[in-house]
Amino acid sequence: MLIRPFVQGEESALLALFQSSVRGLASRNYTPEQIEAWSPSAPGADYLRQWAERMQSNRPWVVELDGRPAAFADVQPSGLIDQFFVAPEFAGRGVGAALMRHLHQQALALGAAALTAHVSLTAQPFFRRHGFIVEREQEVSVRGSTLRNAVMRKTLLSCPRPGSAASSPSH
Repeated sequence: MLIRPFVQGEESALLALFQSSVRGLASRNYTPEQIEAWSPSAPGADYLRQWAERMQSNRPWVVELDGRPAAFADVQPSGLIDQFFVAPEFAGRGVGAALMRHLHQQALALGAAALTAHVSLTAQPFFRRHGFIVEREQEVSVRGSTLRNAVMRKTLLSCPRPGSAASSPSH
C-alpha cells in the first residue's frame, strides 16, 4: 500500500473512485435521489471543471494498491478533512485506517490542533473508531436534495494550562 500525493491528471480516476464510493457504500443510508444529487451519474462540464479545481486546490493524498487508486482524502491547514473516500472493493481492508493515520500525521505537521469533517451517515462509525465525536448533526442541501450528516471533531493537541501539573517540571 502506497500513500502518495495527488498527481495532476488523475482527477477523472478520483472522480470515478468518489462515485463508486458514494454509490456503493453510502447507498445503504441515503435514497437513490440523494445519491444522484451527491454524485451525479452524468456530471456536466461545469461539475467536471469544479471537480478538477477542487482536486487541485485540496491536494488530496491517494492510497494506491495494485497500481490504482483505492482511496483518497485531504486535510487542510485548518484541520478540515474536506473529502475522505474509499473504493467499495477496498472497504474493510485497512485502507481507510492507514489513510486516516496519515492525515493525522499531516495535520500535526501543519500545526492543526484538531481535525474536523462533515461526515456522512455511512462514515460516522469509521470516524468514531478513529476518535472523532459528533459536534452537531445537520441537514445540507445538495443540488436540490437534503442530506443528513454530522460535523465531527477530534482534538489532536492539548496544551496544558499554565500552572497545571502537566506543565510543572518533574524532578
